[in-house]
Amino acid sequence: MDGLHQALTLAAVALITALIAGGIPIVRGVKDERRQKMMTGIAAGVLLASALLVAIPEGFATTMASVDMGSTLSMGGAILAGFVLMLLLEALGFGHDIHEEHHDHEGEHGHDHVHHPSNPTSVVFGLSVHALTDGLAMGAALATGELSIAIAVAMGVIAHKIPAAFSLGVFSMHERGDASKSWKDLILFSFATPLMIILAYYAFGDVSEYNIGLAMLFAGGTFLYVATVDVLPDIHHMETGKKALVHVLIGVMLMVFLLLILDMSSLASHDHSAHIH
Repeated sequence: MDGLHQALTLAAVALITALIAGGIPIVRGVKDERRQKMMTGIAAGVLLASALLVAIPEGFATTMASVDMGSTLSMGGAILAGFVLMLLLEALGFGHDIHEEHHDHEGEHGHDHVHHPSNPTSVVFGLSVHALTDGLAMGAALATGELSIAIAVAMGVIAHKIPAAFSLGVFSMHERGDASKSWKDLILFSFATPLMIILAYYAFGDVSEYNIGLAMLFAGGTFLYVATVDVLPDIHHMETGKKALVHVLIGVMLMVFLLLILDMSSLASHDHSAHIH
């Protein structure tokens, strides 16, 4: 399978996954908060492991293999930039963390840690921007020329996309009260990642390994932010902290298991000297 087919396949998987996961609460009105928290915690663990075991190490390796080798400051700066961008979007009201937005825990914990967004459109926009960074990560991973890296990064992205899309479906139906409007929200979100995968595939075709590595590191920074913020509200409470920790550890172990399988397969070539183009 050549690079374009790989990009199209990953784009299709990301699109179908988001539409199915987000469509369930729109069509069936399903809202299972406990299961939602479990999915979010496991996905956070997968995304965290994807960042620390794949995106960041491979980003450093790809950058260091380049003839245009830069400073560790620029490489660390790329990770920081990804993290800070997500933080900035959250501060401006374009956050991605909506799985608890309309649940009041004041009675349970003695205080209200939930913030309810005043504009549903800003939430959809914020989620879609996050989805674009996911596509950038997958495109950069494909550009390394190593299918094992692309699969590992895709695993993290898609695992996170399932609860994110599901939460969007629940949130949009709650706020809009109209299935057709909710489908429009979901379609906007669902197409963001596939579109960026394709754009990144072509954009990285003429880009140096150094810049591809920086893109991977940037994506790793966004992964770190999303993975930690997704579970921090639950981790900070005694009633939910232990379960949240278990869910994250399950996600981490799932990713480690996948990486071990990839390492034992013929997919793991680890040759940083060639692009997919």
